Amino acid sequence: MTTRRIKIIVEYNGSGYHGWQVQQNAHTVQAEIENAILAITGEKVRITGAGRTDAGVHAYGQTAHFDTKSTIPADKFQYALNAVLPKDIAVISSENAEPEFHARYSATSKTYQYKIINRRVRSPLAENMAWHIPEPLDFDQMAAAASLFIGTHDFSSFCSSGHSLSNFTRTITASKWSREDGYLVYTICGSGFLYKMVRIIVGTMVEIGLRKRSPDTVPELLTNKEREKAGITAPPFGLYLVSVDYD
Repeated sequence: MTTRRIKIIVEYNGSGYHGWQVQQNAHTVQAEIENAILAITGEKVRITGAGRTDAGVHAYGQTAHFDTKSTIPADKFQYALNAVLPKDIAVISSENAEPEFHARYSATSKTYQYKIINRRVRSPLAENMAWHIPEPLDFDQMAAAASLFIGTHDFSSFCSSGHSLSNFTRTITASKWSREDGYLVYTICGSGFLYKMVRIIVGTMVEIGLRKRSPDTVPELLTNKEREKAGITAPPFGLYLVSVDYD
């Protein structure tokens, strides 16, 4: 039987999961999808995602691939998997991919968003879906800071410990704040991201919005490469992997 590579795009609410990646004794999105593939094909496969989202992080467009000998048509995997997946995970699309396609290594850029609800009273509808900040935030100061991350920089100051990286240089092509349906939404697009990089960038800009620091500190942080001088790490539940782009 011929082996095919299938590309899927997955949306999930990460609130109930210990991240994307399979881990021993932990509930993960990857494990749920692999179990669903086993249920419909009888095959034990390992799927590969474009990014390893942390515990509590959500996705609109996580891309993944897997190899199968099943005769299920590629576009029908979407429906078959959704019939057995839990309600907080859905396959948005499924299609055949070239054998050399790799969800992670073929990616040319990723887009993330971070959502903040900035009002005095918390929102039950935003629970585990956005960061509630009751103090007023200076939107213009945060917007000014966001623009300073665009370009190719060493992001050592915005990388959490617990990695094995030696290269901290990344290229950011979009970095902006917007107001959408009562939320402050930060959108960032780049060639790649370091461990907890987006959440540290957001935490730093929130400190700017609270006027605890100035936008002028951003270029200094990019230059001094010292994590302890950057801001707090924003909580995971406001973060969304929006999309992954390929050539």
